[in-house]
Amino acid sequence: MTPIKIDLLINCQWIIPIVPENKILHNCALAVDKDRVLGIFPQVDANKRFSARTVKHLDQHILMPGLVNSHGHAAMSLLRGYADDLALESWLKDQIWPAEKLFVSEEFVHDGTRLSIAEMIKTGTTCFADMYFFQDSIAEEVRNAGIRSQIGFTVLDFPTAFGEDADDYIHKGLAFRDRWNDHPLIKVACAPPAPYSVSDDALKKISIYANELDMPIHMHCHETANEVLESIDIYGVRPLQRLNDLGILLPQTQLVHMTQITNNDIGLLQDHQCHVIHCPESNLKLASGFCPISKLIDHGINAAIGTDSAASNNDLDMFGEMRTAAIVAKAVAGDPSAVPAHQALEMATINSARAMGLADQIGSLEINKCADITAIDLDHLNTLPMNNPTSHIVYAMKSSQVTNVWCNGQAVLKNGELKTIDPAMIRENTERWRRKFLGV
Repeated sequence: MTPIKIDLLINCQWIIPIVPENKILHNCALAVDKDRVLGIFPQVDANKRFSARTVKHLDQHILMPGLVNSHGHAAMSLLRGYADDLALESWLKDQIWPAEKLFVSEEFVHDGTRLSIAEMIKTGTTCFADMYFFQDSIAEEVRNAGIRSQIGFTVLDFPTAFGEDADDYIHKGLAFRDRWNDHPLIKVACAPPAPYSVSDDALKKISIYANELDMPIHMHCHETANEVLESIDIYGVRPLQRLNDLGILLPQTQLVHMTQITNNDIGLLQDHQCHVIHCPESNLKLASGFCPISKLIDHGINAAIGTDSAASNNDLDMFGEMRTAAIVAKAVAGDPSAVPAHQALEMATINSARAMGLADQIGSLEINKCADITAIDLDHLNTLPMNNPTSHIVYAMKSSQVTNVWCNGQAVLKNGELKTIDPAMIRENTERWRRKFLGV
């Protein structure tokens, strides 16, 4: 039989495809052609069946889907360490918003987004959800780096360097959607930052556009107890109930943080099939509260993982986020079996893809899905002995063990080196911004 010509064949000691659940394959090969997964085969069979343009041998590695970071603000990586050890309200109003007023521009967004994308690729992430200003700058960096993204256009009631009022933000956002929504690596969402920053009228308009365009809504919600109390004081209802009354709760709605949850809130999430984006490290650092993630999962609510920004985390390491999510969930539930390792992996891959409406394309290594792939070297002291590969990924490994990353079948990290981004340029640009912040 004549071997079938394909683009890429990766021989690997272990493969965790995510789907089927709890499946670990040993001494298999992943076949890729024209940016798609052709299948997973025993290595002996695969090397007879295919003639690959590129063959990669990863003898001590785990191969898995690229991680999907379902919430962040990539440009804010330039503010890493700028304002630490503060409560959310003080962090935002006294530090972050004044800094953004002084510095946010197209250039700021380009440079900060490029820094974040480089960090995410180096730590195994192939897709990220973002919400910020100057969305075209974000999209250009995504395109140039060859990574995948859901880019949310911000809608606010008040002016910033990017817009004047809610109508202006919406107009610019819809024009952005027209420009980029057909790009194979970009999906556009509407991203009003939080219920308290957007009026009823604006939220009603967002609901109409989200329904008409089948567009995701990405929004912080129930992040702190104070947010809930203020909503009750001003509107007479909790934020989630207000969003429900205004038509914002939809099957494509992604609610970020959700640390303050009642049984009634859970009922609303179930009724509307909304998704919850869990950012445990940011929640912990800002002392915002604890999302009862195990309880949400038990009630059939899709729970995904995001890092939030490097300004409040302070890294974009999804492996660390998975570990924190799994461990904190056990403490919150009072149950060591809550969020076991494979479930944490699902939250960072297929569940995050599902939240973005991309589960038919990414989040698992299945036939005909996009070839978004991460390879991890487990030949390190901290991941020996190899008793349980899935456990090691969630509880033991360091993100520095990521060696190779492919997005849409293209190598974006090869043997630890970035292939689409120049690290020297990033270092030069970030130093320039540091000096600007210091006024030197």
